[in-house]
Amino acid sequence: MAQAFFRFFGELNDFLPSVQREQTLVAPLNGSVTVKHLIESLGPPHPEIEAIFANQEPVNFEYVVQSGDRVDVHPVSTVNGVVRVRPLRPPLTPPLRFVLDTHLGQLATYLRLLGFDALYRNDFDDAELAQISATETRVLLTRDRGLLKRKCVIYGYCVRVSEPRQQLVDLLRRYRLTAAIQPWRRCLRCNGLLRTTAKAAILDQLEPKTRLFYDDFQQCDTCGQIYWQGSHHARMEAFVTEIMAAVNCEL
Repeated sequence: MAQAFFRFFGELNDFLPSVQREQTLVAPLNGSVTVKHLIESLGPPHPEIEAIFANQEPVNFEYVVQSGDRVDVHPVSTVNGVVRVRPLRPPLTPPLRFVLDTHLGQLATYLRLLGFDALYRNDFDDAELAQISATETRVLLTRDRGLLKRKCVIYGYCVRVSEPRQQLVDLLRRYRLTAAIQPWRRCLRCNGLLRTTAKAAILDQLEPKTRLFYDDFQQCDTCGQIYWQGSHHARMEAFVTEIMAAVNCEL
């Protein structure tokens, strides 16, 4: 029987059963089949893949696998410094923008807190998420690897852990985003941009104690939500400091 041999590197092993990790896998070949199809049939979704080598030669997703081929598949973390790589997609250009699936609402809030464009609704269906990611050049964040395997998805990341703070740390590390952090720039509620607003313009929307003790305000230019530096602001600043420390510690 015609067959090819696959080896997955780095975090791509997360998508394999434990007994197959760090092992050479045998894939039967039934007719003409692309390397992308075979890779995804074994587990990893294509947006997680940064480089593919067939018999030590760089190839793209459309490469038709031949019997006896030895295919090495790399994530971004294991191709640093490798010169002979065939690009699998156009490079992402900053600022990065995200769209998140319905299970990642807290992560969306955290990303907005740090100033990132994070599109989220709790009623997005999979087709909408994939289409938004493709048409708006947004990185699709999800815990559903099947969603990432949709053909139209170009950029995406499968969130590995369930704890939102660790999700954020992992994402900042994966895309090297610490230099792009700009807190207090986006609305936590709707993702709109915040702008400085005069106290007099919003006075009728403030609680009595807020009117008395605070003078500096921001307002979302999309939903109108008002922000000021109350006690919650100190907690948010502490959170940002904590996240930055965690990212720097793990780099």
